[in-house]
Amino acid sequence: MTIATNHIIPQQPLTFDQFFDRYGDDNRYELIDGEVFDLESNGRHEEVAALITAKICVEIEKKGLPWFVLQRGLLRPFNASLTAFRPDVAVVDRNELTKEPLWLDQSILTLGNSIKFVAEVVSNNWQNDYARKVEDYAVLGIPEYWIADYFGLGGTRHIGKPKQPTLSICTLVDGDYQIQQFRGNQSIISPTFPNLKLTAEQILSVGG
Repeated sequence: MTIATNHIIPQQPLTFDQFFDRYGDDNRYELIDGEVFDLESNGRHEEVAALITAKICVEIEKKGLPWFVLQRGLLRPFNASLTAFRPDVAVVDRNELTKEPLWLDQSILTLGNSIKFVAEVVSNNWQNDYARKVEDYAVLGIPEYWIADYFGLGGTRHIGKPKQPTLSICTLVDGDYQIQQFRGNQSIISPTFPNLKLTAEQILSVGG
């Protein structure tokens, strides 16, 4: 089976401004500590992200929340000059956007309060999803972060042995994420969307 890959593009470290000038309009790239990552994906990756998006949009509509799922855009942590993430799924609070200095002109988010939920669909460069983004999304104060590892790529210290498809739901508690993992027919528990009726398998096996 072919899986999504995240290639590092060899070059001198880029600042955010340099990255944005080159790749700002292309959803395929993100910047981490000056390194450009090619977020090349495949159909399965896109289907998992699309299912999460669709289910969450239904919940937002049901609850009448002033939120939406970001289609294009970057998450640049405030004062980070060498990093810009592109989450696979990001739920944005429309009421917070008036505080975002770059949103209207460049669709760039900088403040954690603007984001209620993020999800990353794991690909070959799984270290960023399980380590770096766990740290940065927690620092930003994003309440809930999903790591959808449909192919069981994460290291054994993250998903155990034998490695298997795993949905990790990270919930922010006192500034750190508490992580609960779901597999197979286990029903997921989402603090942000408590009425979601899904099993881990329904999310991770879509398109498989």
